Amino acid sequence: MSLSTQRTFLSEACYGEQELDANSALMELDKGLRSTKLGEQCEAVVLFPKLFQKYPFPILINSAFLKLADIFRLGNNFLRLCVLKVTQQSEKHLEKILNVDEFVKRVFSVIHSNDPVARAITLRMLGSLASIIPDRKNAHHSIRQSLDSHDNVEVEAAIYAAASFSAQSKDFAAGICNKVSEMIQALDTPVDLKLKLIPMLQHMHHDASLASSSRELLQHLVSSYPSTPMVIVTLHTFTQLAASSLIDIPKQLQLLLQYLKDDPRRAVKRLATNDLKLLAKKAPHLWIRENTQTLCECALSSPYNSLKLGMLAVLSTLSGTIALKQYFHNMTGGSSVPPRLTDLVKLAQECCYHSNLAVAAHGIVVLSNIAISCPEKDIIQLEQETVLGVESLLMLCSQDSSSSAQATLKTTLTSLVKLLKGRPHLSQSAVEFLLGQLHLSCDSSRVLMCHALAAIATHLPVLGDGMLGDLVDLYRVASHSSTDKQQELLVSLATVIFVASQSSLSAEVKTVIKQQLENVANGWTVYRIARQASRMGCHEFSSELYQSMRTRVASEHFYFWLNSLKEFSQAEQCLSHVEDGDYSGAMTAIAEALRSYQKGIASLTAASTPLSPLSFQCEFIKLRIDTLQALSQLICTCNSLKTSPPPAIATTIALASGNDLQRCGRIAMQMKVCMDEFRSLAARYADLHQSSFDADYATLRNVELQQQSCLLVSHVIEALILDPQAASFQEYGTLGSVQTESEYERRMMSVFSRVLEEVEGLTKKHPPVSHLHTGCLCDAVIALLKVPLSFQRYFFQKLQSTSIKLALSPSPRTPSEPIPVQSSQQLTLKVEGVVQHGSTPGLFRKIQSVSLNVTSVLQSKTGTDLKIPLDSKTNEIEQRVEPHNDYFSTQFLLNFSVLGTHTVTVEASVVDESGIEWKTGPRTTVSVKSLEDPYSQQLRHQLQQSAAQPAPQRSAYARF
Repeated sequence: MSLSTQRTFLSEACYGEQELDANSALMELDKGLRSTKLGEQCEAVVLFPKLFQKYPFPILINSAFLKLADIFRLGNNFLRLCVLKVTQQSEKHLEKILNVDEFVKRVFSVIHSNDPVARAITLRMLGSLASIIPDRKNAHHSIRQSLDSHDNVEVEAAIYAAASFSAQSKDFAAGICNKVSEMIQALDTPVDLKLKLIPMLQHMHHDASLASSSRELLQHLVSSYPSTPMVIVTLHTFTQLAASSLIDIPKQLQLLLQYLKDDPRRAVKRLATNDLKLLAKKAPHLWIRENTQTLCECALSSPYNSLKLGMLAVLSTLSGTIALKQYFHNMTGGSSVPPRLTDLVKLAQECCYHSNLAVAAHGIVVLSNIAISCPEKDIIQLEQETVLGVESLLMLCSQDSSSSAQATLKTTLTSLVKLLKGRPHLSQSAVEFLLGQLHLSCDSSRVLMCHALAAIATHLPVLGDGMLGDLVDLYRVASHSSTDKQQELLVSLATVIFVASQSSLSAEVKTVIKQQLENVANGWTVYRIARQASRMGCHEFSSELYQSMRTRVASEHFYFWLNSLKEFSQAEQCLSHVEDGDYSGAMTAIAEALRSYQKGIASLTAASTPLSPLSFQCEFIKLRIDTLQALSQLICTCNSLKTSPPPAIATTIALASGNDLQRCGRIAMQMKVCMDEFRSLAARYADLHQSSFDADYATLRNVELQQQSCLLVSHVIEALILDPQAASFQEYGTLGSVQTESEYERRMMSVFSRVLEEVEGLTKKHPPVSHLHTGCLCDAVIALLKVPLSFQRYFFQKLQSTSIKLALSPSPRTPSEPIPVQSSQQLTLKVEGVVQHGSTPGLFRKIQSVSLNVTSVLQSKTGTDLKIPLDSKTNEIEQRVEPHNDYFSTQFLLNFSVLGTHTVTVEASVVDESGIEWKTGPRTTVSVKSLEDPYSQQLRHQLQQSAAQPAPQRSAYARF
């Protein structure tokens, strides 16, 4: 079989292509395995990982691995090596092998070969399978035997297998520990073999006694064998063992610091700093003041830049943790040590101006973390020194386009933004310095500085106006070529301008940006700038950009996508012209916006494809349309107080009926309908939020704000008109103090606070319902409409992709055929699932467990209507399973005592690490037909026959 033939079966199916099922793909590879040509056999073997990735369910993986085991047993060493590589690449699929005994039996038969290379490959194969056969005694025995082999290749393979089994099996680790110890201490063991044996001790952490004996052996080795390679390997194994067993980390810190301080060899010092960094990430809370002080003293006295860089990397890791607070506190727990007098601050201040840029960057990180975390009374001078250090390093790096300078610049700017968030009073001078430096910097540095300015302006919007003039001047001269860096600079500068202008671009700014885009920008750059404008609420400008781009794309789907974005921007632009108190103008603006939104949703639907269904975008826009319609209806309802006021006898009717709402006339019932509509919209926004597992935090916060605005309107309706006495404002009292992350969120929270204050003041002074109440409601609607909607990143771009694929067994032969089951028996439904990820799994949140909900509904009923308990008529079971290597499996026992056809629905949802459940799907259904069992059928027939026979007539002769 040729390579091209196999690839047609395993390549990703493009749009419109028919995918082959798993069996056909496996059969094609099997043809290659049975080929007489070695090249085609190897070609088939190496394609198996792609097969596993595409069809990751146990039934196929089991069959495939059994075929690979046959190849391993019967093939030559090169084929065995290929099978070994496939096994190592497919480690996450090993636990899906169903016939583990048969698989291991076929592989293990090669261990008795006379060829030491074949035995070595088999040992490595067994080591790769250690996760599924950790306690196989025959494998343990073969590894112990092979450690005594005279063939170096076999011994190295045995060491690899022993390390793999030690990590998985407590029994094997306890049994092999003495053997490894004897080999390491034996005089006839070569040094290079000892260096390979020592790292095996890092896996001896299964219990305290085993870890203790391994630690004693390592302590003996590090003192008995002082050569550089032995010390390096032993110390690193020491560190790995301590990190796994946890209890020995303080001792290990002291040992590493002792070698760092006293050992003159640079290689040993470098190893000690790397291991200290590992422990700083693993357990920063175990670093006492003495440990940090020793590290500072070593860094101050070290003449080598490479070693100083390593030590500062450890300190910068520690400076962002609790270890910093422990350092600035006395051992006795008394008063704090003045920060400026400590060695840590002296070291950081000295390194801020170091000639090595990486050292200087770490010095800035440490100094800024100290300035953020220390009390304000001790910090004024330290703040000034930190800002001076940052400015000098920025000035040095901003004109250098080398990779090291750009990495340093990025680290420095990150520390600056973090410092300004903690110390806002330093922002003004820092922004002025950055703006001045922008004109003198290279393009790559300008991009990074623009990102920093955008972050600062987002956190402190008051600084935006001061930036705008300099930024526009820079944009005029920013780009003179179409290089990638120039294009990136155009996007970054435009983003800062959008943030600084706070969604109100002047004509001059638009003209400057457009002129630059027409001169040198490519289509992708224009799209990115338009996307940022939509995100920042500059909808008029984004609409113009989308309009100019939509005819410059190569696909009709892209055309419809850009056309829908243009319509959405125009719709939001209509709403930006709403004025306070102009209720009829608001109605007109909403009608125009809805017209554009309806055109946009039609284009958006046309832009979707089976591979890109745009489900989030469509649902978000539908909710926006329904929200605008509900707001328009609310204004109409408020106007009905003028067109249809309460009748004169409304008060009498209210007293007679005991319903106080009757005093308000027909507006009360209309308001109740409006309130229910807004609560329904809030529930739909909550469902959208719950189904957006892959969305970034800003997008989810945007959806939350839309939901809160609907809840706010429903609460205001209730508080002003329907039930003023029961309305409570205490739960909304903290709105003003919430930390906001974007300009859109800041504006929305401001509107929420202002509306609630007005409503609370009105309910205390005037009884419902009057023109003051309806005016307050209409003002709240207009205030919400005047905040430009922000289209966040997930609307345009999905950075994280997570999906679940389910397989049910038993499964019907054909999709329309139901699964037969007897009513007296229960059906065991096995649910298997695979979690599939995109290129960046777990970027925003990770799956902790999968919640499976199984329900059954009776579709059609057959047979007699017997009296059956209600519990046995339906099935509703929920179970949580934790995926392992992205695979999970569980079983449900279902009861179908009612004869007829049942529809069984299995719905999956995921639970993240915070315990929040996300309705991601999928939802799978299968039909089950409940049949009468033979014994019940026989009894029923007998009853029917006896009922059909006529009863004998009673007579005087009946007794004879």
